[in-house]
Amino acid sequence: MRAPFLAKRPLPRRTMLRGAGAALGLPLLEAMTPVFAQAAPPPRRMLLLANNLGVLPKNFFPQDAGRDYRPSTYLTALAGFRNDFTVFSGLSHPGVSGGHSADNCLLTAARGAFKSGFRNSISFDQFAAEKLGQVTRFPTLNLGVNIDKGNRSLSWTRDGVLLPAEDSAPRLYERMFVQGDPESVARQMHRLENRGSVLDTLLDETNRFRRDLGAADKVRLEQYVTSVREVEQRMQTARAWERRPKPEPTQPPPADIQDRKLFFEKLELMLSMAQLALESDSTRIVTLMADAFFTPVFKLDAARSSTDSYHVLTHHGQAEAKVKQLEEIDRRQMSILNRTFSNLANRTEQGERLLDRTMVFYGSSMGDANIHDNTNLPILLAGGGFRHGRHLVFRRDNNTPLSNLFVSMMQRLGVESDSFASSTGPLSGLD
Repeated sequence: MRAPFLAKRPLPRRTMLRGAGAALGLPLLEAMTPVFAQAAPPPRRMLLLANNLGVLPKNFFPQDAGRDYRPSTYLTALAGFRNDFTVFSGLSHPGVSGGHSADNCLLTAARGAFKSGFRNSISFDQFAAEKLGQVTRFPTLNLGVNIDKGNRSLSWTRDGVLLPAEDSAPRLYERMFVQGDPESVARQMHRLENRGSVLDTLLDETNRFRRDLGAADKVRLEQYVTSVREVEQRMQTARAWERRPKPEPTQPPPADIQDRKLFFEKLELMLSMAQLALESDSTRIVTLMADAFFTPVFKLDAARSSTDSYHVLTHHGQAEAKVKQLEEIDRRQMSILNRTFSNLANRTEQGERLLDRTMVFYGSSMGDANIHDNTNLPILLAGGGFRHGRHLVFRRDNNTPLSNLFVSMMQRLGVESDSFASSTGPLSGLD
């Protein structure tokens, strides 16, 4: 029997399918390893997700410590992945206060965010990317939902300069998949608007390529194509919303509310884009800030909107109606996080779940937005190959640095460093 073509000539790691101005980067396939070579393990990656107004702390933190903790109200939404994540209490950034201004310091740990002359420092994602070197097309991707691009970001340069977040899924999609000079890119984007799919443009090329793959690679490619298709369908849904007739307003709308009212849908779409970027190995590091502070009155579901902006809701003063809405909002975000875990767990790479190779950090710079408290931050870490399934509790009065967790994550990513910002070493108790 004829030996498979790809077994004789291993594919270059950066192989792409191209046609009609579109380019589809491929995930890591077995055919990219020489037939007699020992396969290198899949790369490790991380997704850093933050909501800058946090969650209601009483519903987030479990009452018990250790492996046998009873899940809190919010964590019950993640029950199916209990052994895939660790929840932390008592972590914060020493000396970082200032209420909402601290959201720019979640990944930098820079002190003095509210003081005159403050200058930020390099963020964790950029620090790790510097150490890794440019091993992917994009060293990092910095994304946002409803983000105030000129004033907020999770990513900061070594000189403390803000890196604007990309808040448009179509623009990010174009950066990842559409090639050529500006005129040809414009033509291709017009075709995609009509046809709606890079995959349709590359259908013949994809089918031809699939024929030469082994069984495991065919499964991996099919999973990846499914991810691309899901993202395209989400963008089509978003465009459909924009085409729907809007009700006649009874008063002038808040600024840009039409663009920002679909908070949850935009969050899910950007998380799908983040997964696609990681799965295609376009990058190893993705940050995503959901800018709740900049989110106006928004949709709770298809029939209802919040009574106030997200920020106003968080200053609830224990008002029952506001607290009830926040609980619904927080639970919705936990459900979205659960779907993200599920999507990563359902993708495999050399026999491992993508979740086991991807650290998913969820957190906030706000411990309690109602009182502008920047201590005891709500932090959760999933995946990445750590031994999870515990609630790790640290003394709040001893102010265990959140940067210690960043050091542990950085080392798992393959960066040889034992310090970052205010860290005192890797985080104890995290295996």
